Amino acid sequence: MKKGIATIKPNPDLVVIYKDLPVLIPKKKGDKFGYVNQNGKWIIQPEYHIAVFFYEDCNLLNSPNEKVRKFGTDQYATVEKDMISYRIDQTGKRVYQFKDADFGKCKFEEYKQQPFQAYVLNGFYGVIEKSKFVNEADYRQYQIYPQYQYLYIMEGNDVTNPMIVASINDKFGVIDVNNKIIIPFEYSNIKRNFSWKLGKMFEVTQDGKNYYYIDARNKEY
Repeated sequence: MKKGIATIKPNPDLVVIYKDLPVLIPKKKGDKFGYVNQNGKWIIQPEYHIAVFFYEDCNLLNSPNEKVRKFGTDQYATVEKDMISYRIDQTGKRVYQFKDADFGKCKFEEYKQQPFQAYVLNGFYGVIEKSKFVNEADYRQYQIYPQYQYLYIMEGNDVTNPMIVASINDKFGVIDVNNKIIIPFEYSNIKRNFSWKLGKMFEVTQDGKNYYYIDARNKEY
């Protein structure tokens, strides 16, 4: 009799409620990081000083050591404990410890020109589309007329519809290029990092000290 082909059973804890989000999300407990699933259940217990999203590491993908290239895929995440950096799999197992000798040269993707940029007028921030903007005195040429205390266009994969961190009345929120509020203006700060590009999430804080992730639905993790 022929033996059946072995199949890898999917992990039932890696639930997918929203397809646009990672199945594992970094979360801090006390002073240590681990990972929760989309239901907020701890999957990888907090024991790391640093824990980032599961994403590609181009240095490992292009490593001169062929055996470690697989650890550069987005099936692994980079964590740090006791000043030592590792790649872990989705079960939390440490599968690789970083070594300088294994680093290859990144092959950067083609740069996508950002059509929108922040514009300051009379001390207030707005948004313009660079290719169309000529006269600051014509309010019709603004994508978003300057009205915010602060504004920062987040890096993302869709340059035609970027997420924009903005501040008004000393509170931070997120808007899109049509000035639609995505995240309400209720946070004391929102980090301007790669969380949107890597995980479709925002790293926010209410008290200025304790940061956590929320998605574009304002759901907390």
